[in-house]
Amino acid sequence: MNSYRQIIYHIVFLTKNRTPGIEDRYCHDLYRYIGGVIKKRNSIYYEINGVADHIHILSDLHPSIALADLIKEIKVASSSWLKQSGKFPHFDGWQEGYAAFTYSIKEKPNLVRYVQNQKIHHHTETLEAEYKRLLKEHEIKYDERYLL
Repeated sequence: MNSYRQIIYHIVFLTKNRTPGIEDRYCHDLYRYIGGVIKKRNSIYYEINGVADHIHILSDLHPSIALADLIKEIKVASSSWLKQSGKFPHFDGWQEGYAAFTYSIKEKPNLVRYVQNQKIHHHTETLEAEYKRLLKEHEIKYDERYLL
């Protein structure tokens, strides 16, 4: 018997203390690197993008991979890479924690556009407002003290 599943994860995590440490001119190098980490774990990434203080990842994980383990691997590997590259002098690490939301494959085109348009999107919605909106849309209870 075979097992089948399809889950799109929308993952969001922030830089430490929300410091704007992701240099815009080199951010695509970072996204390619993170994509490589995801592929190495036999998973698929659909889109990666963000702004100076946080990133969004759309991914489908291999069934043998735990979400928390993949995120830890992404953070550890990319943190080292960011610091060693010399391109991100203001990057001081990733903040603890993350947010992850699941979606249907039918929502993939809209999600990809949403992630692709992060720089434009954040001209009209703050990170805090976006984060709260996503948590509320997914009916996730949160404590304001630990939100961002």
